[in-house]
Amino acid sequence: MAMYNRRYLQNGSAQTYAHTETRTQAQISTFIKQTYQLFAASLLAASAGAYVGLGMAHTIASFFWPLVILEFATLFGLYAAKKKAGLNMALLFAFTFLSGLTLTPLLSAVLGLPGGAGIVANAFALTTIAFGGLSVFAMNTKREFGAMGKMLFIALIILIAGSLINIFLGSPVFQLAIAGIGAFIFSAFILYDTQNIIRGAYETPIEGAIALYLDFLNLFVSLLQLLAALSGRD
Repeated sequence: MAMYNRRYLQNGSAQTYAHTETRTQAQISTFIKQTYQLFAASLLAASAGAYVGLGMAHTIASFFWPLVILEFATLFGLYAAKKKAGLNMALLFAFTFLSGLTLTPLLSAVLGLPGGAGIVANAFALTTIAFGGLSVFAMNTKREFGAMGKMLFIALIILIAGSLINIFLGSPVFQLAIAGIGAFIFSAFILYDTQNIIRGAYETPIEGAIALYLDFLNLFVSLLQLLAALSGRD
């Protein structure tokens, strides 16, 4: 299940520079390092969740929506406890592990296709390459992506609405369109979030890490759906 919870409307350019001005360069470097360390650890926790979940994909599919509700509750709890040492880390890894579990019905369906393992591997490779390239670009460009926050938030709401509608429609064509638009939106979010991190828009490294994690996860899901659809199979 792709996760879309965001709090981008808080992150304006003025707030970004206000945070940056109160930090030394060494503090900013440490913050960025901690953020990406937590992001990498989050990916490992999600991978563990997906690995565990693949062995019981049918059971997870039966309890999918309760798990999704628990996933969202854990995410909200993480934001509430973001400054509470120990608890914030436990909630971070609980959330990312759960997100890996809820991803397994989709992974299992794709892996069941002829060449499914290759589709998953290609989707992950493309996500990693796109994430790395966009992150480096955002760090080095003079372009400002902070102004995209409201526009991206609106696009995200429309994407969520479309996804919910298609739960009832069950249209493969509509789902393909949603996946394509999602890939574009979350690529833009990578640019936006990366600049927010390096310019001090987040109070804690955990907030930055979870933003990057959600970008990576949703881009992966979108690309996985696109590649599965383009393989010529339902």
